[in-house]
Amino acid sequence: MLIKVILLVVFFAVMVGVGIYARRHATSVDGFVLGGRSVGPWLTAFAYGTSYFSAVVFVGYAGQFGWKYGIASTWIGIGNAVIGSLLAWVVLGRRTKIMTQHLGSKTMPDFFGQRYDSKALKIAASVIVFVFLIPYTASVYNGLSRLFEMAFNIPYTWCVIAMALFTALYVILGGYMATAINDFIQGIIMLVGIVAVIAAVLNGQGGFMNAISEMAQIPSDVAVTEGQPGAFTSFFGPDPINLLGVVILTSLGTWGLPQMIGKFYAIKDEKSINTGTVISTLFAVVVSGGCYFLGGFARLFDSPEIYDSATGAVVYDSIIPHMLSALPDILIGIVVVLVLSASMSTLSSLVLTSSSTMTLDLIKDNVAKNMSEKKQIITMQLLIVFFLIVSVVIALDPPTFIAQLMGISWGALAGAFLAPFMYGLYWKGVSSAGVWAGFIAGVGLTVLNMFIGFIESPINAGAAAMVLGLVVVPVVSLISPKPDKKKVDEIFECYEEKVVISRKRSLQEP
Repeated sequence: MLIKVILLVVFFAVMVGVGIYARRHATSVDGFVLGGRSVGPWLTAFAYGTSYFSAVVFVGYAGQFGWKYGIASTWIGIGNAVIGSLLAWVVLGRRTKIMTQHLGSKTMPDFFGQRYDSKALKIAASVIVFVFLIPYTASVYNGLSRLFEMAFNIPYTWCVIAMALFTALYVILGGYMATAINDFIQGIIMLVGIVAVIAAVLNGQGGFMNAISEMAQIPSDVAVTEGQPGAFTSFFGPDPINLLGVVILTSLGTWGLPQMIGKFYAIKDEKSINTGTVISTLFAVVVSGGCYFLGGFARLFDSPEIYDSATGAVVYDSIIPHMLSALPDILIGIVVVLVLSASMSTLSSLVLTSSSTMTLDLIKDNVAKNMSEKKQIITMQLLIVFFLIVSVVIALDPPTFIAQLMGISWGALAGAFLAPFMYGLYWKGVSSAGVWAGFIAGVGLTVLNMFIGFIESPINAGAAAMVLGLVVVPVVSLISPKPDKKKVDEIFECYEEKVVISRKRSLQEP
């Protein structure tokens, strides 16, 4: 217990110390929200990765999908690395940086307002961010607190409150730069921790080959392959269609999440984008691939402890804590700090995104139009506290499974924003009507499914919302009034600006 407590105390002390150090970067709105748009490749790549993966992935998703799909759940981690990291940086990174800097936009709703010349779109986008980031924020606490209960026997309520307090402290002190530096430190912990945990868990099962052999003996209980032995060690698992839905939501979803895309706004230069692409992809391979690979062995830890005593149903969020409960104390301490790192980095990114969106896109433009920079920063700091309090209240009485919360949040946000944002970077023909159609399709499908349930899984509903947006936005744009050609041409001129670069960066003859 002493080892675990010491690890926690050191962890929290470093986080607060970074917040104090980063205060000098948080004296302006641009500095507080984007770190002055001068964040290097390592900090940006780790900020992207740690915002991507939290306790939701390590505890909620790894346990649930490892149980459902076996070793094939590793495909989710591979999808996260290739689609959610590599392709996201390649397709969106450079263009996002160039256009948002040209427009002077600091948030995703601000981008929509300026790119499509519509204040109404900006307000609508900021409301969507406000409403749907809250459930995701609440889901982050849930998974973390289950691990704390296993490791320290600390009541769930106190875990949630302590985590919120420390997150508020360093984000309020240092803004984006504090979160970026802490994300880098937390990312290192995640990389080392996940490798150590996988090695320890597999060693406890007699090694990798023995664990695979035992998994192959377990008959499938999934309707598609019921009774079939070896389904949980097969290439695509017992239920490949639903597995594909999870891959789409958790991988393509990052392309439309404001807390993820915001990392591209802040990146420093060309070299940072190239380096950041490689680093964030490798980070996702190890962390996400490792989490889902570990979860793939969940069936080997089948015991009464992971079932609800009243209903007899599997409590997915308890699977990973149960898998880890037999590890030595030092490893449990590392796991707790690992998941704490993942969760606090995601939480800080979420509350900073929510508070900056509310301040810059709603309050500053519509309520207090002459806010000074100092007042804007103070308002964001107060809203950080507000968002954390609201998310704590939700987290203290959450829905049954973490995946439900994240599926709803990611589905609505990515369903609404992915298509209008991506098309807006590449295609001059996107109309404001097309963007409205994308917002309505993404949010509408997600909310309708919450109440009617025509798509059984909120994960698949979220994936469907994204695909629907990708179809709806161009179709409506083609049949609706065209945007002002002169204004759109002026916006896209940013890609044609001539710049001078060194010979080592280009082989072009002078």
